[in-house]
Formats: sequence, structure tokens, C-alpha cells
Amino acid sequence: MFSFFKKKSNIILPEPPDLVVDLHSHLIPGIDDGAKNIEESLKLLSGLQSLGYTKVITTPHIMIDAYGNTKKSVLKGLETLKKRAEEAGITLCIDAASEYYLDEGLLPLIKKKELLLINNTYLLFETSYNHRPQQLEEIIFEILASGYTPLLAHPERYNYIKNVDEYHALKEIGAHFQVNINSFNGYYGSHAKEYAHALSQHGLIDFLGSDTHHRKHIDNLKTVLQSDNYKEIYLHNTIKNPTLI
Repeated sequence: MFSFFKKKSNIILPEPPDLVVDLHSHLIPGIDDGAKNIEESLKLLSGLQSLGYTKVITTPHIMIDAYGNTKKSVLKGLETLKKRAEEAGITLCIDAASEYYLDEGLLPLIKKKELLLINNTYLLFETSYNHRPQQLEEIIFEILASGYTPLLAHPERYNYIKNVDEYHALKEIGAHFQVNINSFNGYYGSHAKEYAHALSQHGLIDFLGSDTHHRKHIDNLKTVLQSDNYKEIYLHNTIKNPTLI
């Protein structure tokens, strides 16, 4: 397999700053493939708080064929989650956006401005893992034309991307990248691990996300956040999570 990795030198790795904000998770109960009930939601929130996060922007899926969520339904779920978290003594600031699937429903939502954005700026979106959407560049241009910033979720997990030049090309037309922290130790497989490191070494990462769905994600996060793999990210990238506080 072709490797993007550069030779390591004997350098002292920086001590990473606290991420403070997580901008990708699935914590509103019962509306997608994340937390199944409020009890699980509260355990996941507590787990993220124990890792040092002070704010969570949870991002339920909006996907025509699988999760028919709307801005209204997500915000309703958010209010319930915030109330129950406060009652449980969880001090995290909790907000919501959405993770939009690039399907036929996304462009109409962009045109109608019926969107849940991260900090009223970033539109988090994902694509098929295996098939490159023909309209990928078109959607990026539409997001930019609407005054928002396109933020591609976990680009390291898309099997249709075969070389780092493709990432650079998307960057050049205005896309930002949110990489999953758990990709750095192989949680999602060897392809995602290799390409996460490629994105890191080329300085292409804008945000890091937990993409928390269940307890295993929290447990793995704890391991990665203490690793040299994680520290190496900060040699090449300016991670913008703290700007979302």
C-alpha cells in the first residue's frame, strides 16, 4: 500500500491544548443511530465531560432515506436533552447542529436556509463512504454561495478518495475538514487511519470530532487523546475547536 507517512525525526511532541468543544456527536436520544434513550445520552455526556470538554454541539443525522429529522424536531430533542442534563448535574454547555447527508434533500434545505449550522457558520455534511457524489463540488459551491462554510465530516473514511491531491483540490474550492479523533488509532479500519494521518501531515485538518454514538467511542477517545498519534496532529495543523466556545 502506498504510504503518505513522512519519516519521523527525533523531535519533542507538543502537549496538545484542550479541545474544549466537540462539534460532532449523536446524543439526542432515539432520533438516529446514536443514543437510544435519555439514560444513554446522559452517560455519554458525562463521559465527554470527564475527558475535558466544556461544550458539546451534537449533530444528529438528517438523511432522507434513513433519518427524517428536521430543524424543528432536532431543536425539540435538544431542549429535552438540556433539561435532563441539568437535572442530572451535568455542567456541559449543550447545543445542536446537524450532520447532513449529501442526498436530494440537501440542496433544497440550503436554498430555503432551513439549516442547523455549527456556530451559525459551518454546515457539517457527509457523503456515501464508497461512491463519490457527482454533485460534490456543486454542493460545496452552493454552501459557499449561501454564505456558509462547508465542513466535510470524517473525510478520512471515504473510500473513493485515493490520494492526498483530492483532499487538496476540495480544500482549494473552499471545503473545510473535520477528522474523527478515533480514526488515528484504527478504530474505523486501516484506510481511515492512514488517511487521517495523511490529512494531518499535510496540515489539512480544521476540526477534530468525537463522532460519539455509544460508550465504545468514549473509551477509545480516552486512549487516543493520551497518545503520541494525537500529539503529532498539532505539529502540522491549527485545530479550531476552541474557536467554537
